[in-house]
Amino acid sequence: MLHLRLIVPADKADEVVAHLCEDPAVALVTRDRGVAVEPPGDLVTADVAREAADRVIETLRRFGIEHDGSITLDPVDTSLSDAAMRAEDAAPGLEGDSIVWEEVEARAREHAAPTSSFFVFMALAAVIAACGIIVDGPVLIVGAMVIGPDFGPVSALCVALVKFRPSRVGRAGSTLLLGLSASVIAATSLTVLFRATGVVSRDFELSQRGLTAFISHPDLISVVVALAAGVAGMLSITEDRAEALVGVLVSVATIPAAANIGVALALANGPEVWGSTVQLAMNVVSLVLAGTVTLAVQRGVWRRLEGEG
Repeated sequence: MLHLRLIVPADKADEVVAHLCEDPAVALVTRDRGVAVEPPGDLVTADVAREAADRVIETLRRFGIEHDGSITLDPVDTSLSDAAMRAEDAAPGLEGDSIVWEEVEARAREHAAPTSSFFVFMALAAVIAACGIIVDGPVLIVGAMVIGPDFGPVSALCVALVKFRPSRVGRAGSTLLLGLSASVIAATSLTVLFRATGVVSRDFELSQRGLTAFISHPDLISVVVALAAGVAGMLSITEDRAEALVGVLVSVATIPAAANIGVALALANGPEVWGSTVQLAMNVVSLVLAGTVTLAVQRGVWRRLEGEG
């Protein structure tokens, strides 16, 4: 269940409350007249079956409540109510498969923001990955992927593409590009520093690696991994799964390659730069493609279920 909290102008409140009371997927409707100060209006609350939340919100937006009032949704962890159970039974589909598109778009807007912490984490992930590349240590590569936040703008880009939001496509895409650039710069700077201080010897060659050499050698397996990561990432966004854990899988396709570009640039290793760049480009395209297709399929299936309900 989701808890719906509305600030409704007084001249619209009667119609809004009547609509909520008539919807079988809505329960526990309350109304406090005139308690809202800014913006002025009535406070209306209700519990909505998650499966029907997108439809209910879409209808409420036709009243223009978001312009002269507000619409807020909060998850309900536990609800002991026969009325709430009846509302869930009346909603189409299963709660675990439901998608609240307003919630998805809100997450996408947040993830697309080019915040300073995003760039710091991208740089730190690249620094750790670069160390793993230099010492040929897969454990460090995994550690870098744990803190890599690149899953955010990738998912935001997929949502913007499916919802046809050109401005958000540009914002999410630029955030991802700038974040990967920050990773490359951080890895390059660290490697230059290591060479200047003797931590990395002058005769060090990336081709000597064994355990992490796959990073700069794109192949079908890396594409399959990126496609799977894109699907898993989008499912975690739309179905409120463990985003942090899935984000690690998404970073498999980006952070190591970006860091390897930086290390190879510092070592003036052209083949490694090219191989890593191709790997990164292939993986990003695969992530976005898989995520976008997954979201589009979910959207179509869920609309069909809503129609049948």
